[in-house]
Amino acid sequence: MIKYLSTAFCVVHVLSGVNYAAKRKENTEEEMAYYRERIKQMFYHAYNSYLENAFPYDELRPLTCDGQDTWGSFSLTLIDALDTLLILGNHTEFQRVASLLQDTVDFDIDVNASVFETNIRVVGGLLSAHLLSKHAGVEVEMGWPCSGPLLRMAEEAARKLLPAFQTPTGMPYGTVNLLTGVNPTETPVTCTAGVGTFILEFATLSRLTGDPVFEDVARRALKSLWKTRSDIGLVGNHIDVITSKWVAQDAGIGAGVDSYFEYLVKGSIMLQDEELLSMFLEYDKSIKNYTKFDDWYLWVQMHKGTVSMPVFQSLEAFWPGLQSLLGNLDSAMRTFHNYYSVWRQFGGLPEFYSIPQGYTVDKREGYPLRPELIESAMYLYRATGDPTVLQLGRDAVESIEKISRVTCGFASVKDVRDHKLDNRMESFFLAETVKYLYLLFDPDNFLHNSGTDFEAGGPQGDCILGAGGYIFNTEAHPLDPAALHCCSRAQDERRELQDILLSLSEPFTNPQAQQSEEAEEDTASNKDPPSSKSSESIAVKPGVARRAPMLSCPMQPFSTRFSIHGQVFSDNM
Repeated sequence: MIKYLSTAFCVVHVLSGVNYAAKRKENTEEEMAYYRERIKQMFYHAYNSYLENAFPYDELRPLTCDGQDTWGSFSLTLIDALDTLLILGNHTEFQRVASLLQDTVDFDIDVNASVFETNIRVVGGLLSAHLLSKHAGVEVEMGWPCSGPLLRMAEEAARKLLPAFQTPTGMPYGTVNLLTGVNPTETPVTCTAGVGTFILEFATLSRLTGDPVFEDVARRALKSLWKTRSDIGLVGNHIDVITSKWVAQDAGIGAGVDSYFEYLVKGSIMLQDEELLSMFLEYDKSIKNYTKFDDWYLWVQMHKGTVSMPVFQSLEAFWPGLQSLLGNLDSAMRTFHNYYSVWRQFGGLPEFYSIPQGYTVDKREGYPLRPELIESAMYLYRATGDPTVLQLGRDAVESIEKISRVTCGFASVKDVRDHKLDNRMESFFLAETVKYLYLLFDPDNFLHNSGTDFEAGGPQGDCILGAGGYIFNTEAHPLDPAALHCCSRAQDERRELQDILLSLSEPFTNPQAQQSEEAEEDTASNKDPPSSKSSESIAVKPGVARRAPMLSCPMQPFSTRFSIHGQVFSDNM
């Protein structure tokens, strides 16, 4: 009897637990839907305010309800927000804006533009929109994703940046005039991130278009930067691109350095490139040895390893998300909670935070609505499912709405201590902050695809695209690695066809006679070189060197390690 009662109690207890879990899951799904709707409202309040008050300027000034050009003159917010429209499910507006940009944006202008910012925001935004066009219902042209109007725009913008890479080291200047090239008086000093943050966009361009110049200059810059690391394996944050001499020797993971490390990891995943991964892992050892203290990361002197700035910078908050890509989840979660404690203290992350004092740093008290901590939350939630990570998302929605919302959009926070506002809404608010927030609360979004859904594409229509494993550039523009493989494969096939046509256009040679001749050549030591006479090829000119096949990613669908586990990088790559 006791045994029966005990069994009955256990059954009731288990059933009640199941009912509670089901109810909790239902509540969680309702809550996720609630916050998705809140985030959509945030996006459209900011987006419509930009269209009504600032377009065609780069950015909205939310306090005065007007616009300004900042990083060039590209209608930058519109380019940056384009793929976010699709992620939020607005196909119609995506199609309208994609067409509008083709008609209005001109890169042949007399404007001094940041090489770094133009790459990550403009080139990255256009590439992402191009690769997502078919999913958005755009009628793509034959050969997509290896051709298309947005791809041609991205290529045009990137070509305007190429003169900056014409330095003795291959490391680019920080600024270039889009019409005339590098100004003769341009400073040769640029930040480390400004040298090492091109491989994602430029390799994508090369693989899609077949022109290797973009990937070549990005790789040369990366290799030049790699050679400058100190004896203890660290890099500073500003370097002379002419002499390779370090101008600022503070080493850390934040401002001026951050996306260099990010692109080594993401580049290794997207391109399946072990060299890039090995570079990062070497840096990671030194970062742990010299900059990590109690799951915080300080700034140290790059040659000595002595602490130079015991501060946390808001830009460093991307690091836990990057660690999750490598599977270092325990360390990532501890660091994330350190950073989250700062958010809870102020309702946002100040640009600089003194770790010993536990407070803001003078003249660095602002919060320009940056996305990095939310970005890490998205990756960590995908990797762990830990509900405590969602709390950061809730806090972010509530605090941004309460502190930054104004009549015309959302304003940057000038000072997190008193929540005074600044008259600027950077384009990354719509490109990154809102996007990562929405993806955090939308586990079924197509960008989280596990490989079950896909679409056809490619010159022959036989490529599998959109099946997951997207890689976000540092401006949160998702790139589909399968498209790189698809277009690289098509280029290889064209080269094979050229070889066949070339062989057909050459005089016929008897195979047995050719083997006999080769045997004679092996035994003879003073034979004349073979004749190079042949009829002209209809494919390529005789004697023209052929490019070696470019590296490419495996074809989709990818292993679920990319999509289900937050794109965790496995050991058996």
